[in-house]
Amino acid sequence: MDKKAPSKPMLVRVLNWAKQLMLMLVVFTLFSAAIDLWRSRDIPTDNLPDLQAMTLNGNAVDILAMSYQEPVLVYFWGTWCPVCSFVSPSVDIMASQYSVVTVAMNSGADEKLSQYLKHKQYDFAVINDEKGQLSHHWSVSVTPTLMVIKDGQLQFYTSGFTSLPGMWWRMLLA
Repeated sequence: MDKKAPSKPMLVRVLNWAKQLMLMLVVFTLFSAAIDLWRSRDIPTDNLPDLQAMTLNGNAVDILAMSYQEPVLVYFWGTWCPVCSFVSPSVDIMASQYSVVTVAMNSGADEKLSQYLKHKQYDFAVINDEKGQLSHHWSVSVTPTLMVIKDGQLQFYTSGFTSLPGMWWRMLLA
């Protein structure tokens, strides 16, 4: 006689799956936070390095001064960075609503970088850190890196993939 084991009701299976998914999300979040803490150990939270520069469009930018008016999202990235190609569109959306300044690390000459931005249709302000001096001064060695600066102090720091909701929450909480 061929007896089949009774199958679990669908609701029980879905709840078990949801519980496992939530556990994985918690572990992933804790792991990501630990990595961010480790990577940010050399970055000061106050007395930040001065970041005054010219954007590719010729506009003067003073991030610390801007941060006293409203939070500023600072995005260190590179045209050569594969993860940045997923994060940059979200940064572009954020730039339409918030103060955003980006630093293109080791991404070539101004003309090459401008062509890349035009091709991708990005409208965010870009400082070309052609030789990586600004990023070195800020102790940034990983792309993408996002920082939220408010009142001259580092409020949030994260590196690696960051979602649009993650950026949005950081800006709201700053």
